[in-house]
Amino acid sequence: MVQPAITGSGVFTPPEVITNDELVAAFNAYAATYNATHAEAIAAGTVEAKAPSSSDFIVSASGIEQRHVMDKSGVLDPNVMHPHLRERSNDEPGIMAEMALDACARALAQAGREAREVDLVICAASNHERPYPAIAIEIQQLLGAGGFAFDMNVACSSATFGIQAAADMIRSGSARRALVVSPEICSGHLEWRDRDCHFIFGDVCTALLIEPAEDAEGSHFVIRSTRCATQFSNNIRNNNGFLRRTRPDGMADRRDMQFVQEGRKVFKEVLPMVSAHVLAHLDDEGVAAADLRRLWLHQANKAMNDFIGRKVLGRVPEPGEQPNILQDYANTSSAGSIIAFSKYSDDLAPGDRGLICSFGAGYSVGSVLVERA
Repeated sequence: MVQPAITGSGVFTPPEVITNDELVAAFNAYAATYNATHAEAIAAGTVEAKAPSSSDFIVSASGIEQRHVMDKSGVLDPNVMHPHLRERSNDEPGIMAEMALDACARALAQAGREAREVDLVICAASNHERPYPAIAIEIQQLLGAGGFAFDMNVACSSATFGIQAAADMIRSGSARRALVVSPEICSGHLEWRDRDCHFIFGDVCTALLIEPAEDAEGSHFVIRSTRCATQFSNNIRNNNGFLRRTRPDGMADRRDMQFVQEGRKVFKEVLPMVSAHVLAHLDDEGVAAADLRRLWLHQANKAMNDFIGRKVLGRVPEPGEQPNILQDYANTSSAGSIIAFSKYSDDLAPGDRGLICSFGAGYSVGSVLVERA
């Protein structure tokens, strides 16, 4: 059977950065205006006052220090509080495809491949800028790749589910060389006016080239095994969609049309699920936790990663065993674990094993066991 391998990775990082201090200044200005406007209702107890945010609160709650975004001007304007992204004509490349081209070029260059050699493109992301035509097909066309392409969405687990799909197709022979690309414009679906979550997300795009290990031009990571699981939950949800206009208040500025989560419930329910999933995956593959040199975990929250690392390894991870990038990138949904893999994998030696894991809404969790070759 063909053995799939990751032969290249790439990360497109937007040039604009929002620090915690900048974000807090914008949020607190908005909150002050809101409280002043609703002073009588707040005094009467019919409206809840907006509490101020702080950089210390953000770091202690998440470990996040900054985030990259496609546009910071709108986010930091207290009268706007969302990114300004210009409308493009149907004849222009979409913004997600544009981000993807950069990340894919980096992954292809690392693997020593040309885009024309690719015969599968999977755009695996938590949000897509349109239902159709598929973003993946647009990326395929812009790259000059062959074969076929499709979009997939499993929220924050999209990239690992995409890896499994690509690896399975390469094993079966239905594809020879695949790009799994995750353009995440999380700033577009975040409610920046909500103190509980206004600091969580950032924007980025990652890409992985997956092909038969026998075709690899240089060092690579053999995909030894993949595993995915889902369990339905409403605790992370976004109710936006094409049926929005069919409802009486469909065009209203509804809060549930953006990212909404019950954070405490998510923490309590997801962490045991993910830890058990990873440990079962390793056990079924005959791999001991001590055999893992690295854990590239979903970058949602430092406390969550620390918890999973301790559960999987049975001890506090040593520095470098479980690299975090969320302090610089924030939560980038499905791309987070791939950023960590791309930035913290070159030092592994042949035979070293690691595990990529992402998890999120659904609930969903995907894990990929790899070995350096």
